[in-house]
Amino acid sequence: MTGLPPRIHPLVRSFLDDEAGPAGLLAQWGSPLNVLFPEIFAANVASFGDVLTASGLRWRLCYAHKASQGRAFVRAAQAAGIGIDVASPGELDSALSAGFPPDRIEATGPKGRDFLAVLARSGVTVNVDNPWELDEIIRLARARGHRVPVLVRLCGLAPGRPSRFGMPAIGFGAVVATLSAARDAVDFLGLSFHLDSAAVTDRVRAADECLRLLEQAWSAGLGPRVLDVGGGFRQAFADSGAPFEAYGRAVQDGLSGQGPPLTWGGATLGYRFEDGAVRGALTSAKYAGTGGGADFLRELMASPLPGQGGRPLARVLRENMIELWLEPGKALVDHAGLTLARVEFIKEAADGSTLVNLDISRDKICPADQEVMLDPVLVGPARPPAAEIPVGVYFAGNLCLERDMICQHLTRLGHLPEPGDIVGFVNTAGYQMDLSASEALLRPRPAKVVVRTTVTGFTACADTDHEETPACSTSTSPS
Repeated sequence: MTGLPPRIHPLVRSFLDDEAGPAGLLAQWGSPLNVLFPEIFAANVASFGDVLTASGLRWRLCYAHKASQGRAFVRAAQAAGIGIDVASPGELDSALSAGFPPDRIEATGPKGRDFLAVLARSGVTVNVDNPWELDEIIRLARARGHRVPVLVRLCGLAPGRPSRFGMPAIGFGAVVATLSAARDAVDFLGLSFHLDSAAVTDRVRAADECLRLLEQAWSAGLGPRVLDVGGGFRQAFADSGAPFEAYGRAVQDGLSGQGPPLTWGGATLGYRFEDGAVRGALTSAKYAGTGGGADFLRELMASPLPGQGGRPLARVLRENMIELWLEPGKALVDHAGLTLARVEFIKEAADGSTLVNLDISRDKICPADQEVMLDPVLVGPARPPAAEIPVGVYFAGNLCLERDMICQHLTRLGHLPEPGDIVGFVNTAGYQMDLSASEALLRPRPAKVVVRTTVTGFTACADTDHEETPACSTSTSPS
């Protein structure tokens, strides 16, 4: 049976191959530990910038702060000259403290009255989610006697499950009327949308409909000039999707009794067995993705719009002098994060399964509703294989809860690790480190350390101490 090998960025691979590097960081900052690589983040920003510049458009790229709490990424975004997307008062404070001017900050997501009051006096662009928010911004702007720049987020633009974000496009006429009557209070920049979909076709439909609605706004005398296509850009977790397809078939065989079970405790990983057949799809199929965010953007820019005579999106925006905005988060931190943990012990379960217990919990590796469908990496010391056939194990967490299994899928290893060995989970910066991480059982959250390359190897410092300049240097205070 094939495994689920992750793509490992060359810089991360070089760091992992330096056995003293991971071990030295754990000795200084403890285990588990999150490692950030801002150089990879900067390279991802540059890849997006190359695609956008080649399109000939006016554009604004914002880093979606919610993807990671890492300060190094916020500072790297500021140093790169891009914008930032914030979704809470804390993220706004983080952006301002990193040096972002208000005109390079956009606020998205659901917002309450207190947050709106802060935004209305800040000069930040407000991506309005609903009619109440719009009315509140208008009221606050008039009370202060100045205009607030706003985008209007729409939903119902593409088929599929409904989104909880944005105003229904079908009611856009009423929004236009509100905006027309509030020219003194708001500067209507344009339209935006958020799609929980990695399909280019869905985003093309949404962009096509937004362009039609922008024409409606222009006809009403408004002057919108921005189309914001949101975030949700892909990550490149793997070098090939073939192992994931093979693994999915093997899991199905195990569930139907035609092969050995490959999941812990009968977990179905998205499949279900009914009417004598296995149906459904593998949980977190995103891990089979081989194309990154810049590739997704390039495909989107070249996609024909049915409502615009089949002309590519980039051409339509360029010819109509519409500025393109986007807010990738996970795609900008793609491969820029690594989580290290130590093996605590190995044991055999009653069903004969081998459990490798780590000093980290599942909620510190991934969102609770997902499965890490990538094989962890054993980080030295190198040992010869114990047998010709790799040993199958399940990785378990350190909470005294049955559900705290780091991986519910069987992982094949060349040899069994030993207590004290280091295990690495690659590409964890995008939501995985922070979104669900808790301090259950009074276990602290992992520290964050920033690693940079030097002419002699690597240098590290705590994320709290990191600055773009001067260069990061060794520090002992954890994040």
